[in-house]
Amino acid sequence: MAATIQSLLEEISGVEDPVEELQSLKTALLSIPLSTLRDFVSGQRFDVIFSLLNSNEREQVDLCVDILERILLALSPLHLVHNYRGKLQEGLSHPNDTVKILALTQIGRVVEHPEAVTEIVNNHDILRAVILCIGEEKIAVAKQAIESLSKISHSKPGLDKLFQTDLLEVMKEVMARSDVIRYRIYELVVEISSFSPISLGYCANSGLISLLLSELTGDDVLIRATSTEMVTTLAHSQHGRQYLAQQGIMDKISNMIRGAETDPFSSFYLPGLVKFFGNLAIMDSPQQVCESYPVFLNKVFDMALDPDPVMIGVALDTLGLLGSTVEGKQVLQKTGDKFKAVFLRISQLASSGATELRVRSLDAISQLLILQVFMWTNCIHYCFNSIQFQFSLFI
Repeated sequence: MAATIQSLLEEISGVEDPVEELQSLKTALLSIPLSTLRDFVSGQRFDVIFSLLNSNEREQVDLCVDILERILLALSPLHLVHNYRGKLQEGLSHPNDTVKILALTQIGRVVEHPEAVTEIVNNHDILRAVILCIGEEKIAVAKQAIESLSKISHSKPGLDKLFQTDLLEVMKEVMARSDVIRYRIYELVVEISSFSPISLGYCANSGLISLLLSELTGDDVLIRATSTEMVTTLAHSQHGRQYLAQQGIMDKISNMIRGAETDPFSSFYLPGLVKFFGNLAIMDSPQQVCESYPVFLNKVFDMALDPDPVMIGVALDTLGLLGSTVEGKQVLQKTGDKFKAVFLRISQLASSGATELRVRSLDAISQLLILQVFMWTNCIHYCFNSIQFQFSLFI
């Protein structure tokens, strides 16, 4: 089979229209296990395939991408970066998006290797080209670039390179192109920040997190919604929550929920604000969050009784989330008649609501009623029986 591949490579280099030969080469490569293919490709050069990427023929380029994907996957990250670093860099600026994705995917493999990553971190031009890919129109290209840069930031040298050189200015220039691209940079920053307290420190010192947080109270309601989603992701880590608390973000979001009552456009961003506190309650303490920010639970109850299906859906999901924990069940039970009214509404939706709301209502009810044996205490027994009794009245 190795002889067949070599023969096909020679044929490809000698014909004007190599599509048929490329297809044969692709078939031959796919028929060989990667472990076997590795021994053959490690001693070969495939410059002829790379050169054929410089074509306006879409079929030819796609075949070359498929072939190179198979070949490069068979190579170790060290061999790949030592022998094809220049080709990967060229791929990052190729006009065809599939070539860009191929290059970014292989760079992603390299930066996961503890030794090979240094070759990328120390290559300013490659890093700059990867950052520029975040600004590409095709979202798949941007996502792959974000993933690779996020992996690079797992080491101090990577963080230093991204945030303490002119590459930080490159990121700021890219994010200035449009709202969409700005939020791609925010996505990268949130991913990096979530990795460790140290990485969060780098991102905070860069000023990019402050820019994101300032958009929570911007004039554009859609931007508010998107920034709230980003901040919720940042709150998934303990150090992220600590940072947000230090910046007063929990109080700010609580005030935003309160102010939403007089904002006719609040339906665009209110669900995200409620989800933020719902996730916060589960990750920290339902009782602490509900007592510290009472407007949160009151708003959830209001949304459950709202005629808007979107608001009802968010309320159902949040109540199910709170009800999935013992502490959450206790918090809900302590609200007395408020929770009874909401539970009646959920029961009605479960029996006669629209299909989607019926499913979400049943899911919420199951979370509220299920109690594992190890959770039982006298207090929990009382709360659980109280909720079950309320449910029995409604069916």
